[in-house]
Order: sequence, then structure tokens, then C-alpha cells
Amino acid sequence: PESPPPPYSRLSPNDEQKPLDLSDSTLSYTETEATNSPNVTPGDFSDASTSPDAVKRSHWCNVAYWEHRTRVGRLYTVYEQSVSIFYDLPQGNGFCLGQLNLENRSETVRRTRSKIGYGILLSKEPDGVWAYNRSEHPIFVNSPTLDIPNCRTLIVRKVMPGYSIKVFDYEKSCLLQHTADLDYADGPYDPNSVRISFAKGWGPCYSRQFITSCPCWLEILLSNNR
Repeated sequence: PESPPPPYSRLSPNDEQKPLDLSDSTLSYTETEATNSPNVTPGDFSDASTSPDAVKRSHWCNVAYWEHRTRVGRLYTVYEQSVSIFYDLPQGNGFCLGQLNLENRSETVRRTRSKIGYGILLSKEPDGVWAYNRSEHPIFVNSPTLDIPNCRTLIVRKVMPGYSIKVFDYEKSCLLQHTADLDYADGPYDPNSVRISFAKGWGPCYSRQFITSCPCWLEILLSNNR
């Protein structure tokens, strides 16, 4: 029970359509089986969508789950193009947060965990990384590519249930690599990470100033340019 199941994907590795089609009400996920491809060599690999064989060779992100200042469980490595991050097993296949045990959880954390539900669908697309809010409560997102250029105020985006947002833009990220490092008050600045909080917001517009004040949140550590 301490080891999460392998990542699952709704989208096939060759499916280039935008994720999060709201006309698709499918909530179930099927595992994308990786098969050996005789036509792909390590030198040909350029993107995780090249082939199922290529998907096996490289991961595009790691996901860390936090409760306030405590990281719970191990890093979850994502190899497939999309992954479901949810609370309980009947609600999907992928990263199941409900299986991560921690002693002496506060009541605030327990209440927030109960709101995660179907959680989010995280999907790697040609233009960037998208997150779809599948829960019944809002999620809150902060990302280097969502911030306003030359603005030193932390920008946190609120995403309502049933809506999606591009949480990381590859083209903007390349431009940010040439800018000076910003000095954020809530910790080191990582140009290749995304932070997502379930149900509770943080930042200048909220009573919680820092992400570490949020009961349940995710840190998406992207492997590009690392």
C-alpha cells in the first residue's frame, strides 16, 4: 500500500489532440501498454510521444505531495503522457494520494483531503503541460510561465471544477531562462516547477501567504532543461 501503482494514461502516446475535452465524460483510465518498437533507436528519441518504447526510457516529471511543510510519500515519477492524481482508488488509476499514510494529521488536512476527489489530470502536450480540474472544488496554481513578466508579485491562478489551464508553457520557459533569477519570499525559485494546491489558495490575495500554509498541495518537478 506504500507504493503507488504505475502511471496510467487516458491518451494514447500518439494522440496529439488537446486534453481535457469536456465533451468526453469518461472517468475511467486504461493502462497504455508499452511495446517494443524495432524502428526507434535512442538517437531518434526527441519527445515522450515518439513511441510507447520511448515513453519507457524517459520520464517528463516527478510529482511530490505535500501537507503543509511535510512531504508525504515518495516522489511519483511520470513516464506516460498523462497521469491522473486523485484521492481514492475507485476514482481513477495513477497517483493515489489516499494511500499515502501520515501519523497525526490535523483536522484541516483531513477536511481538505476529503475534497480532492477525482483530483486532476496532468497531461504533457506539444505546447506545454496542461492540468484539468476533475474535482468538485477549485484548485490553485502557480507557475513561472503563468507569472506576469517583470512583476515581483506572486501570481496564483484559480481553476474551477471542469476547467483546464496550461500550467507550463515550453516556449515561455525558454525565454525565462535568459532572465535574472527572482527573489521570492516563500522559498527558492525553480524555473521548471509547478505548484498546485487543492481547495485552498495562497499568496497576496489570501490569508495563506505561502504554499506551505496550504493543507494539501502538489509540486510538479519538470525534467526539461534539468
